[in-house]
Amino acid sequence: MEGSPPQAHDHTLGLADPGSFELREDGLSTRDPLSYVGYPEMLARAAGRAQVDESVVTGMATIGGHRVELAVFRFDFLGGSMGEVAGERLARAMERAAKRRVPFVLRTATGGARMQEGMRSLIQMPKVVAARLDLADAHEPFIAVLGHPTTGGVLASLAALADVTIAEEGATVGFAGPRVAESFTGEALPAGSHTARSAFEHGLVDALVDPAAVVQAVGDVLGCLEPGGTRSEPPNEETETISTDAIDAWEAVQRARDPQRPHGRALVAAMSESFVELRGDRGGHDDPAVIAGIARVQDKPVLVVALEPEHSPLPAGYRKTCRCLRVAERLDLPVVTLIDTRGADPSARSEAAGVAWSIARLFEAMLTLRVPSLAVVTGEGGSGGALAYATADRLVAFEDSIFSVIGPEGAAEILWRDASRAPEAARALRLTARDLKELGIADGVVAAPLEGASLKKAVTYHLDLLLTERSRDADRSAERRMRWRKTW
Repeated sequence: MEGSPPQAHDHTLGLADPGSFELREDGLSTRDPLSYVGYPEMLARAAGRAQVDESVVTGMATIGGHRVELAVFRFDFLGGSMGEVAGERLARAMERAAKRRVPFVLRTATGGARMQEGMRSLIQMPKVVAARLDLADAHEPFIAVLGHPTTGGVLASLAALADVTIAEEGATVGFAGPRVAESFTGEALPAGSHTARSAFEHGLVDALVDPAAVVQAVGDVLGCLEPGGTRSEPPNEETETISTDAIDAWEAVQRARDPQRPHGRALVAAMSESFVELRGDRGGHDDPAVIAGIARVQDKPVLVVALEPEHSPLPAGYRKTCRCLRVAERLDLPVVTLIDTRGADPSARSEAAGVAWSIARLFEAMLTLRVPSLAVVTGEGGSGGALAYATADRLVAFEDSIFSVIGPEGAAEILWRDASRAPEAARALRLTARDLKELGIADGVVAAPLEGASLKKAVTYHLDLLLTERSRDADRSAERRMRWRKTW
């Protein structure tokens, strides 16, 4: 990819739909703030080679038929370095996206800040972040494609703040380029470091795709984020009518833990028309216990977080969830959590990574969330590690799910030093969905069995109620905090 100049007529490197790109003529011209020797000649040679006037081109376009504001770095212009004009163009492009009410799509191929412009180049970093915040205030999506290479100040400012990040397979991705890193540390880099694949494996990007598949990947994200249509009619209340025969507590435990019970990724797929996964805590980790992303449910985009019960959430899982909640706020998406976990991972590695602190941060994030939230107990809810995901505007539970302060086996061991009395403990703990409602904690009970269709119907029904209520109160956080404050 590097060293292969694009065709002069295609400023977007094939990212935009053919014939859709309208280059923004902004009248900006590159200055020489340092009076750097030979810089004007460098600019002239770069312009002649790349057939563009700077390292960034911007304009209106469509991708997969979706209208966007597009910005593309051109590595064949001085290594795609970001100087004053590049930074200004990026900022203006995001401001236009906010004004036009369309997503902003960025494709990077850059070595970072331009040395020939010195600190005038470096200060473009806070400039583009400020414009990115304006885009977030407008609730318009930001999709970044990390091409080869993506390094330095561009990555450490704008590119790292995307709502959805796609990395091209084979690209160099890192704060410092490999040569700079080795020079700085005096050590050779390990194999695979500073690559798009490494970034993906460490939860720093959401998707890793072949360069030839980038357009399809971006189009899929745009399609999933397309604003929803009119509010659907809530399903008949009878769809939530539960059986007249109460499920025994120990039977509910067995049913909630049934390995054949659908959960996590399978439930998200069953309830969604499309799904764009968001990976990682952006701190170097991804947690397989937490599946998160943007789902299209009943033709509306929703932020979904689902727990996979075969894993216990690690601190990275709670941090990942908090990151995704911030995406939901930026894009003004309602949040749905699907709860099925025996609780947080209590291992030594979790303690060393601050599991209790991570859970507390999720409680805080859920309670202060400015968009509507719905929690659904689909299997087992165990202790505070599960409750953090349940602290929503509305909490409903499937009839054969359970939620408990501690697992019945643990309770029996603590109370009677006899784990065989777990069935007795289950009944004493009142952990069934009916109990949860009778105790004033759940708002509703959904009839068994748990299936994709029943989950979708319940989610649609309760989200519609929340969205109707929201028309009277745009920010739900104050009411939510009061709901959980009034538990006396």
